Amino acid sequence: MFRFTYPAEKFDEKKLDKSIILTLVKKHEGMTGRLQKNKQYYDGRHAIEQKKRGDDSAPNNRVVCNHAKDISDTATGYFMGNPVTYSNSGNQEIEPLLKAFDDANVDDVDADIAMDMSIYGVGYEYVYVKKGESAPISKSISPLSTFIIVDDTIEENELCGVYYYKQKNSVDNSYNYVATVSTAKYTYTLNINDSGADVSSIATETPEQHFFGEPQIIEYLNNKEAIGDFEQQIPLIDAYNVLMSDRINDKEQFIDAVLVLYGALLGDDEEEVSEAQKQLRKEKLLELPESARAEYLIRQMDESGAEILRKAIKEDIYNFSHVPNFMDENFAGNVSGVAMEYKLLGLEMITKVKERQYKKGLRKRIRLYCNFLKMKAVLMEAGSIMSTFSRALPKNIQELAQIVANLKNDVSARTLLKLLPFVEDPDYEIKEIEKQKAEEVKRQQELFGMGANTPPGFEADEEPAADTEDQEEDEEKAGGQEKEDPKKEKTAAGGKE
Repeated sequence: MFRFTYPAEKFDEKKLDKSIILTLVKKHEGMTGRLQKNKQYYDGRHAIEQKKRGDDSAPNNRVVCNHAKDISDTATGYFMGNPVTYSNSGNQEIEPLLKAFDDANVDDVDADIAMDMSIYGVGYEYVYVKKGESAPISKSISPLSTFIIVDDTIEENELCGVYYYKQKNSVDNSYNYVATVSTAKYTYTLNINDSGADVSSIATETPEQHFFGEPQIIEYLNNKEAIGDFEQQIPLIDAYNVLMSDRINDKEQFIDAVLVLYGALLGDDEEEVSEAQKQLRKEKLLELPESARAEYLIRQMDESGAEILRKAIKEDIYNFSHVPNFMDENFAGNVSGVAMEYKLLGLEMITKVKERQYKKGLRKRIRLYCNFLKMKAVLMEAGSIMSTFSRALPKNIQELAQIVANLKNDVSARTLLKLLPFVEDPDYEIKEIEKQKAEEVKRQQELFGMGANTPPGFEADEEPAADTEDQEEDEEKAGGQEKEDPKKEKTAAGGKE
């Protein structure tokens, strides 16, 4: 992947050099042809639309079979069909961060970025604060006009992010670039004239300070080389389109085949022949002398060979992209979870790469939001917040419930609850379970009368007196026994002597 570099010794975020920014902007603009082609194929504008046959009278059907869109939609749905969930490895509370994400609609932003990654091979996010508001928001911005600038050292430290567009001057019909440049502390909105007047000047625009601590533009790579999911299969897609178009053209030519007459004429001159041809098309009836005959001049088509070639090309498109064709007969019927995993092995491999690259961008997003929330006295350690991805596939709830039940003594409840697709927040679910258990215990105590074990109240002049009399009688009996016992012992002892 090409990296846009800025000389480390010349970079000063308080004094940006417009000439360098303009050079990088024009270089990026010259490299967007590949990205535009990917977008065109996703939108269904393929090369077959420009193909024409030599003879204008021949059928020229141009069929577009949009495998590119099918591949991107399937890969993106599998990767980001379910929202990303966040958890904390420490003891800190992350509810303020989750609320900020919800207010910024980051789930929609993630879906848009994942689609850009699949089409272009890269996606970008811009984190900023609207004027007059105090909450950060996120927006997906087009890779056709966005790039990241790093320094020229081996570490490739991120210096700033650039988002630009062309603006037309209505006076002289000239163009200038409007570039939003975000550094670690400042955001510039530069107006750069391509005529050469500003080529060597330092930016005079007043920068606006932000409090995110890093450049506000985040880069998400689809893979290390920033290649789209269907980009390398474009030649196969073109071949499939050509094959299908030729088959339809051949069918049309078969219908419009040339009628050859042997031993007969439709007329004596051109006018009669033309009139006879019109009548033949209308009536669909031809009368010939006994010795004459008629037949169509057609070309025999090898339908079986064309069908084998079509299936081979289509299979290669999906095999090389590692995205399965879910409409294929191999996915029909009930299959076990392990068998489905083997069928999705290729898709899972490229999704793991997507996930690994996406987590890098998510870590920066979390840092930007945490740095901004510090201004509101909300302190959170960004490094302890983890993101979790889940695949958008049908789940066997019964099988997952058995797994959770079997591992309840060996794995924490939070980890087990993450396996269940209908549980979005495991921590909240654990709190609800504890609350429910406490209510059940309380209800059982009320049902069986298991209240406080305290004796009923008595009046002061009744029960205590009775208790005293009973106690005295017990003491007299006990005392009498104690007095009789020594005499008996002595008598018994004297008798022995």
